Amino acid sequence: MTLFSPESDELSRASASAAEPWLSLVGLGEDGRAGLSPDALAALEGAELVYGGARHIALIGPVAGEAAPWPQPFRNALPLILSQRGRKVCVLATGDPFHYGIGAGLAKALGPDEMRIYPQLSSFALACNRLRWPQEECGRVSLHGRALERIIPFLQPGRRMLALSWDGSTPGKLAELMSARGFGASRLVVMEALGGPRERIRECKAQAFDLGTVDPLNLIALDLVAEREARILPLASGLDDDWFEHDGQITKADIRAITLSALRPRAGELLWDVGAGSGSVGLEWCLRNPGNQTIAFEARPERAARITRNGSTLGALRIEVAIGTAPASFTGRPVPDAVFIGGGITESGVFEAAWGALKSGGRLVANVVTLEGEARLAALYAAYGGTLRRIGVSHLDAIGSMHGWRAAMPVTQWRVVKP
Repeated sequence: MTLFSPESDELSRASASAAEPWLSLVGLGEDGRAGLSPDALAALEGAELVYGGARHIALIGPVAGEAAPWPQPFRNALPLILSQRGRKVCVLATGDPFHYGIGAGLAKALGPDEMRIYPQLSSFALACNRLRWPQEECGRVSLHGRALERIIPFLQPGRRMLALSWDGSTPGKLAELMSARGFGASRLVVMEALGGPRERIRECKAQAFDLGTVDPLNLIALDLVAEREARILPLASGLDDDWFEHDGQITKADIRAITLSALRPRAGELLWDVGAGSGSVGLEWCLRNPGNQTIAFEARPERAARITRNGSTLGALRIEVAIGTAPASFTGRPVPDAVFIGGGITESGVFEAAWGALKSGGRLVANVVTLEGEARLAALYAAYGGTLRRIGVSHLDAIGSMHGWRAAMPVTQWRVVKP
């Protein structure tokens, strides 16, 4: 048997060449070409097409191939790149392409052998090195292209946070928000154009922000200090009712905590909150994990507007409000991992439509306070199984010059898992 021949070696090389990635993803720092490894530089120079932001293209200077800035709107970028499959293409990204970068989108669209990646340090990594902060001890959030209120759940005393800015106005706006919430004494460090010749690092107290003009390319580091009366979001479920704007139509804090426990949220899951009222259950579902989402179904427009405002003030949470009557408003919605029915369980077709939409293994929880609601849950329990419980809560209240226990209306709760 022949173990080696020039012909077989040539075929092997041809096969390897055919499998060579056509796309190179190159992380770029503010030092431009100077920070690229020899392999990354070779990928850049060997490309027929180079895509990147206007800033990236300016940083690398002239290239052998054609340099093209991103199309507008940016959502057209991925189809444009994929249309060049088979040519030598280089895509420029900032720092680590898989840290709030284009890398994730490309990885979903390309096979593992189609792309070679040359990353650099992310701005978060650079910031931690400049400040001598261990990365594992820092919270991280992106405010780039996102609502400033996203920072709110991360404002915890004694914590260190790193936030990517949207533009040069972000640090001042963030300082104002923090001061209003009782975090004005916090150290705020603005880090501009990290890793390049224009790098600048300045700091102040949030309540005394006076840094003037800030480069649009900046990152904010926070060493958080809370005042005694600071507005701090607790990490446990069952927020006090005054965290929510409401008209009395709200699942009260004690019952809400028990309801969240019954729903058993997991990371990245979607909840349908039916008859949402103030949206309190769905909003707390979102607070359990940054990847969690809620669709809140509410028939009354004024309540729907309150849900949206509550979502913003609690941290620009991922809640979508569907205005309309259930079950008609369920049509076309994504499959939920869990369903909470806080209102409407006695209405025709609401349970059946929600149960039909719920995925296998999903959880459904319904709360009622009326006799008619209890009768409905008893019938559903008999037909579908699950667990039933009645929850009674009493609070201390003044009785003249003395005190006594005042009972709230008992809540009957049904929980069931779909087979």
